[in-house]
Amino acid sequence: MLSRTVLFCAAGAAAVAAAGCSGAGDDADGAVVAAFYPLAYAAEHVAAPGTPVVDLTPPGAEPHDLELSARDVGRVRDAVLVVYAGNGFQPAVEDAVEDRDGPVLDVLDAEPGGDPHIWLDPHRYASVVRAVADALDRPDAAEPLVERLAALDAELERGLRRCARREIVTSHAAFAALAARYGLVQVPLTGLAPEAEPGARDIERLAAEVRRTGATTVFVEPLVSPRLAETVAREAGATTAVLDPLEGLAQDRLDAGADYFSVMRENLVALRTALGCR
Repeated sequence: MLSRTVLFCAAGAAAVAAAGCSGAGDDADGAVVAAFYPLAYAAEHVAAPGTPVVDLTPPGAEPHDLELSARDVGRVRDAVLVVYAGNGFQPAVEDAVEDRDGPVLDVLDAEPGGDPHIWLDPHRYASVVRAVADALDRPDAAEPLVERLAALDAELERGLRRCARREIVTSHAAFAALAARYGLVQVPLTGLAPEAEPGARDIERLAAEVRRTGATTVFVEPLVSPRLAETVAREAGATTAVLDPLEGLAQDRLDAGADYFSVMRENLVALRTALGCR
């Protein structure tokens, strides 16, 4: 699978269409290259106005599966800054970064091992935003987005404070950062790689685990096949609902105006419903 590159045009905190930006060519000089959506979103909001921001992962694609074209590798080589997540999250990007001489920012450098999905905790995502702004020598540019993230963090904390249940059953282990922040317990059906395919005995065991937790919902993800989660939910007598790990957004959702904040608030609604929050 060859990747298709999406260009953003940074303009402070203004929302920017993912399909492209006026005056920025597909190989614009001076671009910030980001490995996938949350990192591109951060860069878009802190880079200087007019700076092209290149998202290497196409809308609607699963970032873990990303392969780079020769053109993508060239963009990584020539960018003013490359922002990515290490620890094996996207091996193709890490390989390309190794051959680069310019500045790079691994947003997991200061993070312990385990779940890399730190953007699902708005407090930790704010640190990513600040790190990107610092790498671009624009520290003050981070503050508007950081303030919005602080407000979102407070909203999630209030919304998840009083719930009948605390365990969330997820299709893969992408929600540890969110769970840790708000006192939830993640029960993943598979590990960090969403493509894992348990066998029949595993499904029986997973269904029993869902019943043990008392969960009424098994969460599926937009970019991953729901087959396993639907099978386990059916065996456990539970329903399914969407919980988005925000690794990327499909083009139709971007066109409709969805972004990090709107999806996080959709996640909050889904969690409150599944957990019986008051």
